[in-house]
Parts: sequence; structure tokens; C-alpha cells
Amino acid sequence: MRRAIVLVATLAVLPLLSAAKAPAAKRGVTVDDMLAMQRVSELVASPDGKLVAFTVRETDVEANKGRTDVWMARTAGGEAWRMTSHPDNDGSPRFSPDGKIIYLLSSRSGSSQVWGVSLYGGEAFQVTKLPVDVNGFDVFPDGRRLLLTMDIYLDAVSLDETAKRDEATATSKVKARAYDELMFRHWDSWEDGKRAHLFVWSPSQPSAPLDLMKGMDADTPEPPFLGMEQASISPDGKLVAFATKNVGREAAWSTNSDIHLVDVDGARVVTNITSANAAWDGTPSFSPDGSTLAWLAMKRPQFESDRTRISVYDVKTKQQRVITEAWDRSASSITWSADGQTIFTSADHIGNHALFSIDVHSGSERLLAAKGTNAGPVTAGQRLMFLRDTLTSPTEVWSMAFDGTDEKAVTHLNAARVEALAWGEYEQFSFAGAKGETVYGYVMKPANFTGGKVPVAFLIHGGPQGSFGDHFHYRWNPQAYAGHGYAAIFIDFHGSTGYGQAFTDAISGDWGGAPYEDLMKGLDAAVQKYPWLDGNNVAALGASYGGYMINWINGHTDRFKALVCHDGNLDERMAYYDTEELWFPEYEHGGTPWEKPEGFLKHNPIDFVANWKTPTLVVHSANDFRVVDTQGMSTFTALRRRNVPARLLMFPDENHWVLKPQNSQRWHAEVLSWLDRYTGNKPPR
Repeated sequence: MRRAIVLVATLAVLPLLSAAKAPAAKRGVTVDDMLAMQRVSELVASPDGKLVAFTVRETDVEANKGRTDVWMARTAGGEAWRMTSHPDNDGSPRFSPDGKIIYLLSSRSGSSQVWGVSLYGGEAFQVTKLPVDVNGFDVFPDGRRLLLTMDIYLDAVSLDETAKRDEATATSKVKARAYDELMFRHWDSWEDGKRAHLFVWSPSQPSAPLDLMKGMDADTPEPPFLGMEQASISPDGKLVAFATKNVGREAAWSTNSDIHLVDVDGARVVTNITSANAAWDGTPSFSPDGSTLAWLAMKRPQFESDRTRISVYDVKTKQQRVITEAWDRSASSITWSADGQTIFTSADHIGNHALFSIDVHSGSERLLAAKGTNAGPVTAGQRLMFLRDTLTSPTEVWSMAFDGTDEKAVTHLNAARVEALAWGEYEQFSFAGAKGETVYGYVMKPANFTGGKVPVAFLIHGGPQGSFGDHFHYRWNPQAYAGHGYAAIFIDFHGSTGYGQAFTDAISGDWGGAPYEDLMKGLDAAVQKYPWLDGNNVAALGASYGGYMINWINGHTDRFKALVCHDGNLDERMAYYDTEELWFPEYEHGGTPWEKPEGFLKHNPIDFVANWKTPTLVVHSANDFRVVDTQGMSTFTALRRRNVPARLLMFPDENHWVLKPQNSQRWHAEVLSWLDRYTGNKPPR
């Protein structure tokens, strides 16, 4: 009898023991998980093709900043290793022509200078010791000289004078600024009167580099076209091709930039080879034999989202032609094959960012990698190396054969972090949108989804000529909502990129028309297709143009439980006078407000404030010179004066994006709390 009692007791405990041994469910993605990821970028290959160098940014939340180091990996795969480890940022790796040294930019000496690290070990050594910061660099084929970009005053007789004037400005108690022309500020910086010029640095004259643009009132391009992507050294080291952006009175309303050639060793005559094109030209790249120069070009002046074509220039005959006129995609980079017959590039493509090869002679394209976000291709021996991320994976280094076969992951820096988390499953869908045309979007389930109806976070991308696709985003990541218990829906409405130029063009002059129709139809289509979506419990969020659309939505529908407007315009008329890049509103709305007032009035959210009734979180930043903070303040004022529940979240130390780690934590906490308040969502513990 006693045995039986013990046996029963043991059997009763067994389920408890089994339950205790069962692995705990993985948790969904949070902002802290995103901050913990290692961010891979700046991929370059060694001359022999056996190694790749790249940068990895690690976030120090306590210090409220990121720190970047240079890493290395074998192209055949295997373990990646850290080349540099220093409290200051190391980046922009470049191999020496013999492959024995990695050069990099580092601020470890107190200013940004070029340093070197031997691949065979040893401490980093400083190469340049100049009185001003080096913004970017490349290595000449002789392995001795460097091509540098530095900001200077045009009338300064030396770099020392530029440095002294900067120091005098920094120490002066007078902080006033005075301007006579536009553009007096850009993105988040005030114009300082300097120009970004190219210099040739030589060890024979280390303190007196040669200004290749001497006398030119011109800049090498600023973000988003910053760095040595905008300059190329010919294989024999005799020529440098570089891009300059328009400066002077028209800089604020012109997108024009040009490609120049300069003979480094000769008379140093600068020749503008794209003067006939009044639109954007950039990203020059010499072919491996130096006979041809390729670059990216747009055709329409003032339009920053025109189709980006690949043009080529015969250095000997000076003849040029567009090789991708028939390809209805926008190339984003240029990488030559070793034989000069092929150019590898990437482009937005149906909700992804895909890799392509382009035949230089025929212009015909071949799709190499269709899914995910694939970028930064470089050739390494007989392989194509590139960076890839998806909605369930941060960026890693990948490799494939030149024909797109035999894909392999080269690095696995985030594999353990990814494996430890539960990810929202996602898929792409399509529907009949505005004008009866096919429109694409994505839907994502909550992490650890087990069934039932779930609330929806409806995300609206900015640009407006942009895309919310299969991409691991660090500011607007759908997984952050999936990890909090929401389904996520994001639509590539008319105006989005990757669906042909006509689709992108459709938004200009129609900001509140077809795009709004697409968004509403896309939400309806998703709710109908996926019965687990709670179509009666949806919150909408957007930034930049997406923020504009949130204000437009508030005046045209009350179907949403809550809204989040981040850096969004309220009044398109006043926004024109507030912003810095005037070419954008002038193109989008058909002219200036005094010439074409109807373009600014056609879809203006401020005219529908009387209809506002949806609770709205308004987020803005003081250093946003693109969508100025008064637009956010005005939005909040309108909401509260109408007695609509609202909250204003201001970041005095951010620009058009929230970049500081602790600010990102606060942003996500505020946004998710706002959504929970009005959807009734109970986030997983």
C-alpha cells in the first residue's frame, strides 16, 4: 500500500517536472535588442580577393553613443575577427595595394586622421597629422599617396589658417551667425563658410597636401552622398574623377551636381564632363583598365527621386552614353568586374533591395539576389561579396558567384542574438490600389503568435519616394511592434521606389490622393486576407512624409484608434519657407508658393484641422532643419485647442531622426505606451 502511494505521488509530480524542464518561450524583439545588434557596413575586399574588411558599430547605451571598429573575415567564410579596438571610432577601411596594410579613419589622436594597421599584427600607426579633420580618403595605386577630403576656407592660405579660424570661432563668446544667401543651414548643421575639397597627400610633403580643387568655389557632396564614393582614382594614378554639388545662390533649389576630371601629375586642369546635364550626377568609378569612367545620373533638374541611370565615358575619345536607359530601376552604386565587361549594382525592387549585374555594352540587366536588402557589392577573386539584411536579420556579409548562384553567409556576428529571440513572421501581399494598379505591402504577425484577433500597428514610410520593405531598420522596425504584441502592416503606396519610375512619379502633385487611397485600400485588403488582424483596432504611425500623412489621415478618417506623427508637416505653405532644400517642395508641388499656390493648397493638412478627433502623439526634434520643429508644435497646438487627446514629445538634441541610444529607448517607450493606451493591447511579459 505504501508503494502505491509513493508511485501515485511520483506520477503526480512528473508533469510538474516536465513543465519545469520545458524551455521558456523566447521573447519578442525590443528596442534594447535592436541596440544590442552589431551593425555591419563599409565592405571592402583585399587585392588578392581572399579577405574582406568592414566596420562594425557596437552601441554603448550607458555612454549614449555608438563605437565603430574595423573587422576582417575570409571571403571563403569562417570566423570574423576584430582588427581595431579603441574607445574612439575607427572606420572607412582601405587596403594598401599590396594587401599588407589596412588604412582607416580614426579620431584617436583627437581629430579625424588616417591611420594604418598591419595585417601581420602590431599597433595602429598614424599616417596623416594635419591640423584639420580628414573627412574621407582613398589610397593611390602607388601605395604611398592618399586622396583626402577636408573642409577649408577658400581664402585661407593654408590648412593651419583654416584650423586657427575654426579655433577662434569656437572660443569666441559671440555665437551670432550672418548670411547673405541660401542655403544657410542643411539637415542639422549651420553653414560655416567652408568648402569640402579634395587633396593629394604625399609622405614627401606630409604637412602640405595638394588641393586638386584650388580656386573652385565648389563642394564635394554632403550627406547622403558623402565620402569617397564621390571620387575615383584611375588605375595608373594619373587622373581623379570627382563629383561636386551646386553651390551659390541656386544651391537651395537646384539638385545639379557634376562629374569632373583632373590630371593629378600634369597641369591639374579640371574638366567638367557633365556640364550639359542640369540634374544630378555622382558616384564616379574608373574601370579596372582605366579606359572608361562610369557614374550615376538623373535627367530631371530639381527632382531628387528621378530614375538613376548608369552612364559611361570613354576617357580617350571623350564620348559618353547612358547604358541603362531601358532598365526601369534606379542603380545605387557601381562596382566593376575585373574584365570591365560588367557593372554590379543594387536597386529597390518590389519591396526588396536587390542585386543586379549590368552588361556594359548592351545595358542588359540580370537579377542576382531578389529578396531582402542587398547592398554594397564588391568583387573578391571569383566571388561577389555584399551586405544583406532582412526583417528577421541584421546586416551580415554574404557571398555569391557572379551569376547569382551559390549564396553563402560569410559572417554570423548577430546569429546568437537572433536565435535568442522570437520573430514576427511576415509575408508580402498585393492588392488593387489607386488607378486600378497593383500595389504591394507586407504584413507581420506578432512574435509568438498563437491565434485570435490582434491589434495592428499601421506603419507609413517617409520619403515620400521611399519603401518599407524587407529591411532591418533601426528606427522604424516592424519587429519592435511584433515583439510588443502587435501585427504590423506597411504599404508601398504610389510614390514608392522599386516598382518603376512611373509609379514613383505618381505621388508628385498628389500627396493626399493616390497614396492615401492606397493606404486605406491596403489596410482593407490585409484585414480581409488575414482574419487574425483586428481591423477595428488599428493605430497608424508615420515619420517625415509619413508624419504628413498622419495629419492628412486625421482630417479624413476616424477609423484609427490612435495616431503617431513624427516630424510631419502640418502646413505645406509654411513648410516651404521653413525648410532648406527648396528643390523638393518646388518639384513636388509644381513651383513656388507664390507662383503655384494651388499646388501647396491641394492636399494641405492644416485645412482639415476642424475634422481632427483621433488621439495623437506628436514627436519632433529641435535640430530637424528639413521638417522644422514649429510644424510639430503647431500640430500639437491644433490638437489640444480642439480638445483632442494628444502628447508632445520633443528631442532638443536630435535631427530628422532619433539617433542617440537613450533617446531611442525613450521614443519606443512613448510610442508603444501611446498605442497600448488606445488599443487596449496587453504587451507580453
